[in-house]
Amino acid sequence: MLIFLTIVLILSLIVFLFLQLPQFGKLPSGERLLKIKKSPNYKNGSFQNISHTPDLAEGVSYWDVGKEFFFKKKENLIPKGKIPSIKTDLLNLDPKKDVLVWFGHSSYFIQVEGKRILVDPVFSGYASPFSIGVKAFNGTDIYTSDDLPEIDFLFISHDHYDHLDYETIKKLKPKIKKVICGLGVGEHFEYWGYDKSIIIEKDWNEKIELTEKLTVHAVSARHFSGRLFSRNKTLWVSFVLQTPSMKIFIGGDSGYDKHFKEIGEKFGAFDLAILENGQYNMQWKYIHTLPDEILKAAKQLNVKRIFPVHSSKFALANHPWKEPLELIIKNNETENLNLITPMIGEEVNLKNDKQTFTKWWREVD
Repeated sequence: MLIFLTIVLILSLIVFLFLQLPQFGKLPSGERLLKIKKSPNYKNGSFQNISHTPDLAEGVSYWDVGKEFFFKKKENLIPKGKIPSIKTDLLNLDPKKDVLVWFGHSSYFIQVEGKRILVDPVFSGYASPFSIGVKAFNGTDIYTSDDLPEIDFLFISHDHYDHLDYETIKKLKPKIKKVICGLGVGEHFEYWGYDKSIIIEKDWNEKIELTEKLTVHAVSARHFSGRLFSRNKTLWVSFVLQTPSMKIFIGGDSGYDKHFKEIGEKFGAFDLAILENGQYNMQWKYIHTLPDEILKAAKQLNVKRIFPVHSSKFALANHPWKEPLELIIKNNETENLNLITPMIGEEVNLKNDKQTFTKWWREVD
């Protein structure tokens, strides 16, 4: 009995110490938690979506998800060849340019009105708490934190590992002037050494005047949050970025719902919408946009150009890696909307809606 209790004690201690690792972040507490509890979107101890949003589709169990993940044959989940890219020199970028540069998945750099914005950066080479987890595709990890200039505003849509990367956030710390995120997410940043004074946390339908020419609105999405066992203790958001001459929808992760129509009606036409297009599955259809839904969402947002992201760097679902891009191209044949498909690192001119891009993924095995 003594040996058994000793083993249990040792194992319990190991688990406890493991859970204290900084990669997992920290749950909101103190004044931050008190503020969260006042949110109309926080009920019964967690944040809630506007519409009822089950983790899994009707009739699907976690056993079903596990069977598909571990036992279903996965065709072309990961590219055999190297993903092409262009290494734009961001350190010496003309400050007068209004541009976007994609880093793969949902990470990108935006420069507008002379200000530099970074969204959901992941430069560690993996989308998990540890490097043995979900690896970046060959060729997609060409940028590091050293390649970035000082960042005026870091936008974080939610705290999942493929959007909030501990290693990247730690390395970027000296370069970040302000952090913009949903309620509760700032707890991670403070835990990782960021000064509380530079962190701005907002609820849905709140706005921030970043500068005289830049305004950002935190708006709703249909998703969830959490880095370990606790879910929905921090808020997931999308952003509406407005300048005197431009309006950009920064989608983050979201399943399809009525919020797209409501955002479109409230904010009017968008010059660009950056929308999730990848890592979907009918088993979790409520929390990620399906291929036949992204164009519907784009039309409801009333956009001039659509940038489909959340693909081409990490395999977090069982669909072939090319499928999201191929399906949106196919589905757009009847809609004829203005899709942009830049390579990683390629400059997107935010003022030129006539700019064209290649179907680069078709050149990769």
